[in-house]
Amino acid sequence: MSAAAKPVAVRPAVFDHPPVDPRVEALVNEVIGRVADKWTMIVLDVLAEHGEQRFTRLAALSGGVSQKMLTQTLRQMERDGLVIRTVHPVVPPKVEYRLTDLGFSLAEAFCGVWQWAEANLARIETAREAFDAAKAG
Repeated sequence: MSAAAKPVAVRPAVFDHPPVDPRVEALVNEVIGRVADKWTMIVLDVLAEHGEQRFTRLAALSGGVSQKMLTQTLRQMERDGLVIRTVHPVVPPKVEYRLTDLGFSLAEAFCGVWQWAEANLARIETAREAFDAAKAG
């Protein structure tokens, strides 16, 4: 893929920023990919709302995530510094997950998307209905 065709993070022109450090751009692209991941956002939301959780409770609160997908999601979130995994030395092992300050800050940033969706729900539904009606007709 040529450099010109490479996807880049969306930076609105209205903010008139100086050129972006390529490392920052790469990180933004990675974060957007992570944020776009359904399970990462759900886990962020659950941990922000309910606090530290054991794996099984986190799975139950996450609504339908498989054990494998939750494990992968939590590992990546831990690698990115979004969650802390605590293993308690008991039998059977007790493992808990909680958000880091970095994880909370991402959850706060994502809160803006919820607010946007709430404010624009009716407009989006109207647009979808008009689009579907035009395609059907």
